[in-house]
Amino acid sequence: MFIRKKFPEPRACDITSQSIYERRREVLKMLGLAVPGLLIGCSHDSNAEAEAPQISLPALDVAKKSEFSTSEAQTSYQDATHYNNFYEFGTSKADPARNAGRFHPQPWTVEIAGEAEVTGHFPLEDILKPHPLEERIYRMRCVEGWSMVIPWVGFPLADLIARYKPTSKAKYVAFTGIQRPREMPGQSDAVLDWPYREGLRIDEAMNPLTLMVVGLYGHVLPNQNGAPLRLVVPWKYGFKGIKSIAKIEFTEKQPRTSWNLSASNEYGFFANVNPQVDHPRWTQATERRIAGEGFNLLGNRILTQPFNGYGDQVASLYANMDLKKNF
Repeated sequence: MFIRKKFPEPRACDITSQSIYERRREVLKMLGLAVPGLLIGCSHDSNAEAEAPQISLPALDVAKKSEFSTSEAQTSYQDATHYNNFYEFGTSKADPARNAGRFHPQPWTVEIAGEAEVTGHFPLEDILKPHPLEERIYRMRCVEGWSMVIPWVGFPLADLIARYKPTSKAKYVAFTGIQRPREMPGQSDAVLDWPYREGLRIDEAMNPLTLMVVGLYGHVLPNQNGAPLRLVVPWKYGFKGIKSIAKIEFTEKQPRTSWNLSASNEYGFFANVNPQVDHPRWTQATERRIAGEGFNLLGNRILTQPFNGYGDQVASLYANMDLKKNF
């Protein structure tokens, strides 16, 4: 479903609630991170780093930039956190930031299930402890034709997979988001069959680019961006990046995924960024980049790259596949 609405441009400090501000401190403490200086600005500077909240994260010694990071101009923190898709909070781009304040991502438990030697329910603290975090600045391409450049903080999904030891039967990794309609008003609408579901082939999940994310711009994920744990797969369209993950399951068969179930002719399982395969209702050959000067409805159009520019790292995963059929 594509719903076109005018996007309002509220200032971050005008809509960030006290409860969200306080939750950020709680999550940082949960991660074992110091919080000596939390400053949420209201700047309109076009420089993304200047707009990012200034937070000291010493336990992230990790806050090194990965070799996979792009040097392209970053999207502003304001746009990345206030113009996004998270249908659990509503279908308008502004709905997630507007409606996510009632969501409580702590405490959080992730279920590990399926074809693996280690399964069970694990507190988020246990999921994160063994994994040093790093910053990766990735291009992100939405199926609707806009894109961003965002500095994520996370760790490779491959590291998590190795820890839970999938068996030889595990051909796919399935993800399920949380279902809390009282906290997520969008789940009261039948726009999708809730909870949200996504999946990857095991070799896609093991690729070094595939990231489990707990933060952005050096900051713990805001509710509207998928707190407390989400997936980022930069060579695929954004809907593959399931948010607020509650379950990870190793399966022998290809998992059912939400948008593919909703409209299989529009949203394929693989969802690789491909400028040669148009969406039935719009071209995928170009995209509107929201970066540098920020939100621009008409400008900043650029050519879309195959695999979103990550072909050197991932094209071999799809050798001999018809990527128009397996879209």
